[in-house]
Amino acid sequence: MTDATDRLTPATPDDLADALAFALRFDGRKRKRDSGEIMAAIVARRLVEHLDRAGFVVMKKPPAVGAAALGRRFEGP
Repeated sequence: MTDATDRLTPATPDDLADALAFALRFDGRKRKRDSGEIMAAIVARRLVEHLDRAGFVVMKKPPAVGAAALGRRFEGP
């Protein structure tokens, strides 16, 4: 567990907003509603702004090495 926690980095506001918006739009892989796209983005941004003002720090693990991570130019540890 220490190896994973040593590599934690603060999540960017955009990463956090994207994750929240995805959670608001989808239930697993099934889309909730098509009309919720814009509302999910607005709610996610508002939540991120509030968390920032409240002093929260959200951490994220480095991406797992795979095709998607390599496509984002992840070079590994």
